[in-house]
Amino acid sequence: MTFRDLGLNAPILRALEEQGYAKPSPIQEKAIPPALKGRDVLGCAQTGTGKTCAFAAPILQRLAASPAAGRPIRALILTPTRELAIQIGESFAAYGKYLKLRHTVIFGGVGQAPQAEALKRGVDILVATPGRLIDLHDQGLISANHLEIFVLDEADRMLDMGFIHDVKKILKWLPQKKQTLFFSATMPPEITELVNSLLKDPVKVAVDPVSSPVDAIHQTVYFVDRGNKTQLLALLVEQLKAKNALVFTRTKHGANKVARDLVKAGIPAAAIHGNKSQTARQQALSDFKAGRIQCLVATDIAARGLDIEELSHVFNYNLPEVPETYVHRIGRTGRAGREGVAVALCDFSEKPLLNDIEKLMGRKVPVVEDHPWPMEVFEAPKRDKNGKPINAEDAEARAAAKELRRMRDQSQKETLQRKAAQAQQKGQEAGEQEEKRSRSRRRKKKAGQSEGVPPGTAPAALQDYESPIRRSEPPKRGVRPGTLMDTGDAMPRTDFHRPNPLDSDVIMDATARLLAPRRSPLVPSRGGSDRKESRAGKGHSSREGQPAPQPGQAHRQKAKSRAGQQSESKGAAPKGPLEKKSGGKKRTSRPDRRHSQPLEPRRNGQPKDSTEQHSLMKPYYLDIGR
Repeated sequence: MTFRDLGLNAPILRALEEQGYAKPSPIQEKAIPPALKGRDVLGCAQTGTGKTCAFAAPILQRLAASPAAGRPIRALILTPTRELAIQIGESFAAYGKYLKLRHTVIFGGVGQAPQAEALKRGVDILVATPGRLIDLHDQGLISANHLEIFVLDEADRMLDMGFIHDVKKILKWLPQKKQTLFFSATMPPEITELVNSLLKDPVKVAVDPVSSPVDAIHQTVYFVDRGNKTQLLALLVEQLKAKNALVFTRTKHGANKVARDLVKAGIPAAAIHGNKSQTARQQALSDFKAGRIQCLVATDIAARGLDIEELSHVFNYNLPEVPETYVHRIGRTGRAGREGVAVALCDFSEKPLLNDIEKLMGRKVPVVEDHPWPMEVFEAPKRDKNGKPINAEDAEARAAAKELRRMRDQSQKETLQRKAAQAQQKGQEAGEQEEKRSRSRRRKKKAGQSEGVPPGTAPAALQDYESPIRRSEPPKRGVRPGTLMDTGDAMPRTDFHRPNPLDSDVIMDATARLLAPRRSPLVPSRGGSDRKESRAGKGHSSREGQPAPQPGQAHRQKAKSRAGQQSESKGAAPKGPLEKKSGGKKRTSRPDRRHSQPLEPRRNGQPKDSTEQHSLMKPYYLDIGR
């Protein structure tokens, strides 16, 4: 039978032919026809039997036959892991290469902005993991009102990973009328209950007995002590000429430790597990598929859904506690009828787990005893207070991881200290260079000043010169800062000192001199007696040795002298044209200031000059002509 006999259309057949699909697998041969008719399908098949194509091809053909306006979500594929979601998305892109359908993949661990943009543009087929699907649905970015086909892949793995409650929550959003395709490698009671509530008159497709291993896989087991597993693993990778090997460990720390040990042994390896970021996991998987790394060390999160073409070897570094998980692990090799090799490393504490695996498969796994590290420790494993065996290897892996973190932190600390020391050294060197440049500038400046000194002047005088302006204390209020400069012989010292113009006595005295009356040049000067009298009024002693009068007497004498002088001048002056008669009274206008007249003495009640302070200055009066 060929794919054409299954009823697929030409565009899908062309794409399958380009992918190298010539003959359908048993699961494809039995599941595609009823799926094309719109019936529910329950598929029980082991991993690697080609069930992705069994549901992808019918979905593409049914949606392409009836396009919808606006591109609503019409098919939803729910998967447990991000890796499986990515690979299913790649399968839809390959099979629907010549169809005008649009699909996208959403999963957690990465930013949701690109995924939200793809949903807004519209998609026909959505491949999703439960967590991110719920997040985007709660944000209103996903609507399942137009859903026509629902696929639940790896249902038993959903149960193992604790997603069964999320799956039940998602099922409440979906419309009642839809086609459901349900695939699971095992059928535990919880999955059976879910099948009965979800599927309606399904077509049951069981290719092989549940959890049966592929006959094409060559299985062997090596008994070895726990401490020698890494060395034996590196030896077997070389002896068996493993082109690409998938190594399974029980814990995340164990995966990191095994990957580091393989790298130390010269084997390119990388770890992939739940603690790795989505970017790191995708990069490691991409490098493994491209052949850049030889061994990919993984936990059981990668046991399902990893579609690696022509995987040559699978190594079970630790045997799983659940026998079915062993079947899922070794199912990564020997796909599509190809041969594969599965090797198990078993220590004394893992022998009960090996017995459970052999019981599930119904056959014994061949034992290889010819190797350099045979089992020498035959002690039962230690148990904790709850009776659970203590895995010393896990504790050792955690201790190694802790030591690795300590070394990494120490290395970062030393790097920071080294950078700080380098920066400090650069700063010191820059300071020394700046100091050198500053000294050079000072030498050049001194050399230029020495060349500009006139002949006969010693340049050493300039070197001995010190600035006289050195303030040891802040200047007092009202006092100019600085001191007199000692100019040497260039300017002789004299007794002249410039007064401070801000002193109160100087200000008052200057104001009084400006306001003091001046004698008119038109009035003849008095005789020597007047001058003697004036000198006496100023407080100077006479030549005859008479004592000088007191300041009050001098004041009175000066006033009498001025009064007599003014009366004489009035009596001798003729009447001017300014004199007029009005009402029998004589009215005299104010004298012309252009002809300076002698000032009258101060009358009683006339205000004094504000500068008349005996303690500050000589007595002056302000005479106002009226």
